[in-house]
Amino acid sequence: MKLLLDTNVLVAALVARGTCSDLLEHCVRDHIVISSRPLLGELRDVLTKKFRQRAADVRATIRLFEETFTLVAPDLLESPVCRDSDDDLVLATARAGECAAIVTGDQDLLILDPFETIRVLAPSAFWKWESTSTHDDHELG
Repeated sequence: MKLLLDTNVLVAALVARGTCSDLLEHCVRDHIVISSRPLLGELRDVLTKKFRQRAADVRATIRLFEETFTLVAPDLLESPVCRDSDDDLVLATARAGECAAIVTGDQDLLILDPFETIRVLAPSAFWKWESTSTHDDHELG
């Protein structure tokens, strides 16, 4: 299944052991993780500026994600969906990657569930959804 892990989920996975790090490992192992260069750029900026991670470590992480994730080129949405344009980039990337779900902690995205045929789920809700549904046709179930 194709999934997009939002920047906040990736940051949580990288800076603390717990639900998001387990989720990242699981998704990389069992699914296709979709991202885009602009989203990885946002991740780089958050890790270096907000969390003050070493630049060399951040570069290595971004390089690993570029090799591990499937990168797509998102088209702009026809009209803004979210009040934060960064969130529209998440939606556009998920659409371009034909994702079944976006996993995020961002309330502005979570209230959209579903966005078109794409589920928008918190990490804890993703585990439950994945274990109770089949997702071959982007079911909303």
